[in-house]
Amino acid sequence: MSFPGIVQSTLGGEEIAARVSLGGDDELFVTSSRTLVYRADGLLSDESVEEYSHEADRLTLSEGRRKTKFTLEYSLEDTQKFTIPSSKTDAVLHPVLAGVLNGNGITEPGETVVQTYRFSELTLIITSERLVKHIGEAVWDEDYQEYHFSNVTELAFEDGSVATQIVLTVDGRPQRIKAPNEQANDLRERLKRALFEYHDVSSLEEFNELASEDDEFEPADDRSASMDFGDSVDPLTSDSSEAVDADPDVPPARENTASDSTADPLSGGSDAQTVGRTEPAEETQAVDQQRAETQSRQQTERVESGTSEGDDEFEPATVETANVFDAEAEEAEAGRQSGTATEPEPETEPASSKTSAATTTTETDPELLERIESLEETVQHQSDVIEKQRQTIEQLIAELRQGR
Repeated sequence: MSFPGIVQSTLGGEEIAARVSLGGDDELFVTSSRTLVYRADGLLSDESVEEYSHEADRLTLSEGRRKTKFTLEYSLEDTQKFTIPSSKTDAVLHPVLAGVLNGNGITEPGETVVQTYRFSELTLIITSERLVKHIGEAVWDEDYQEYHFSNVTELAFEDGSVATQIVLTVDGRPQRIKAPNEQANDLRERLKRALFEYHDVSSLEEFNELASEDDEFEPADDRSASMDFGDSVDPLTSDSSEAVDADPDVPPARENTASDSTADPLSGGSDAQTVGRTEPAEETQAVDQQRAETQSRQQTERVESGTSEGDDEFEPATVETANVFDAEAEEAEAGRQSGTATEPEPETEPASSKTSAATTTTETDPELLERIESLEETVQHQSDVIEKQRQTIEQLIAELRQGR
């Protein structure tokens, strides 16, 4: 594994426990005693390496939309800070926090940090030998609680609609930890795996039985699997069974059908037909009388307008329309007699169009071509300059996002 020369000289033979890319050529290296932040040569800074000791009394994170700031507080030295991209927060926190726990003597040599969880102000750290819990703004400080797996006697989970409770019985006392359901399953599996490996068991039932040897496991009674209502309770019956078990001497209830409530179609038929014939006859006479009056009025209008009876399928033209047609015909006849009527002259092509057509057919001016070529070269040069500026801006943005 190759490292930048400046990092190699800073390590001094110390082994790398974790290596995280921060974007571009920037990287973060974690050893057993310190964290190294390497910055490659760029527009904003030269190549450099910054060191942060793991013997910190407090580790705090300040997360922003683009950057996350790690703050390490020491008892005798000033506070030290470094910034990384927000997308790298979890990848960096896990090894750095493991180094801080090791640097403060919380974890023993050979003990590994399995996973780190952050639920608002609650931080849970699962190692190969214990569960560390811290509540507060800081990710970790001296005000923490730990539950060593050797003292755990029972493990249970209580599922809820929003959060899952982890019930960890330590030295006979239950310790409850809430975790949101989005991450509860992952926490459950990793915690069980670490606890089972420590006690060398393969299941939760086996662990609880091993940890609580005084409480024997009692199997459930087989009779509880079936539901017995007793001799004095009759099973529920449906309507069909009641009909079968009914007294045969009692006649069945008469069904209400549509035929019972419908009158006989033959009863009163002659009266209905008489009424039906009388009413339509009166209406027919009125309609015929109105139609005769309408036809008589239309014939009178045809006679007055001079239209024959054979043209009934066409509506007669109104008086105003006929007068207009007659006036146009008289004007046309007068024009023919006087000889003044003339045909419209055909449109002629304007002179401007002929000039433009002649211009397009001529060859382009050489001076104009030279000017166009010069403009094209200028535009190309400006495009190249803009592209270089764009690349520089993108590099600056990338370096700023890397925490420089």
